[in-house]
Amino acid sequence: MADNPLPPFALEPRHVRRAFEAKAAGLARQDFLAREAASRMAERLDYIRHTPSRILDLGCGHGADLPLLAQHYPQAERLGLDVSLPLLHLAPRAGGLLGRLFRREITPRLICADASQLPLATGSVDMVWSNLLLHWLPDPKPAFREMHRVLRTDGLLMFATLGPDTLAELRTVLPEHSLHRFIDMHDLGDDLVHAGFAAPVMDMQRITLTYPDFDSLLRELRTASAGNARADRPHGLGRRARWQAARETAETLRQDGKLSLTVELVFGHAWRAAPRQIEDGRAIIQLHRPVSSS
Repeated sequence: MADNPLPPFALEPRHVRRAFEAKAAGLARQDFLAREAASRMAERLDYIRHTPSRILDLGCGHGADLPLLAQHYPQAERLGLDVSLPLLHLAPRAGGLLGRLFRREITPRLICADASQLPLATGSVDMVWSNLLLHWLPDPKPAFREMHRVLRTDGLLMFATLGPDTLAELRTVLPEHSLHRFIDMHDLGDDLVHAGFAAPVMDMQRITLTYPDFDSLLRELRTASAGNARADRPHGLGRRARWQAARETAETLRQDGKLSLTVELVFGHAWRAAPRQIEDGRAIIQLHRPVSSS
C-alpha cells in the first residue's frame, strides 16, 4: 500500500519549535524583516477605527511588537503568546519609558502556548495582532478558527506573513523540496472567510534584499529563521553537493555585483462579525423597533 501523500504545505511543528528554541538569541538580533513588517502593519492601524481594551500578540517571539502596540493603544492590556519559551524569556517585561511617564508599569502578560490551541476564553480579546507567524504553522486554518473564537464581536484580526514569491531566486537554483513553501494571499483570504471572519482585506508588497555572495545570503537565512521545516525536505547524503551546485548556479545570477533575494510580505485584516446562529444551529433574527417620527 502506498503511503498517504503529504499535504502541499506540510511542515514539522517539532522542527520549527526546536529551531526557534535553539536560535532564540540570534533570532532576536536578526529580526529586521519582522521589524519592517511590523512598521508596515502599524501604518495600516492609522486607517482603522478600533480601540481595543485587550490585545493578543499571537506569535510574539521575543516581544518586539509589544512596545509598538503600547504606543498605539496605551490603555490596552497586552497578551504576548508564543510557542517558544526561550524567545518569551527575551521579551520586555515592563513598560519602560511609557510606564514611567504614567507612573506605572504597563506590563504585558506572556503565555507559552500553541496558536492552534489558545488557552484563552471565548470572546476575551478585542484585537489579534500576528506578525510573521502563519507561515510557520502546518496549516493556518486551525489558528484562524482559534483567533475567531477568542475575539469579541467586532474584534479585529491584523496579520503579516510571507507569500509565495518569497525566496524566488533560490527556487531557480535549488530543488523544490529544499525550500519552505508559502501560501497565496487569496487562499488565506478564503481561509479567513471559512473561519467565520467578515470583510477580509488582503494586499502584498515585495522587498528585494541584496547580498555580496551566496554564503552571506544563506548565513542570514539560517540565523534569522527556523530554516526549511518541510516534512518532505531532503535528509542525509547529497546535501553538501546540492548546496555547492546551488552556490555555483547562483553566481550566474548576479546583478550589479550583488545577489538578490525577493521577500513577498502579505498583509491581511478582518473582523469578527456578530454570529448569525447559536451553537445548536438556530438562526439569530434581530428585530428592530421602528423609530417614531413624532
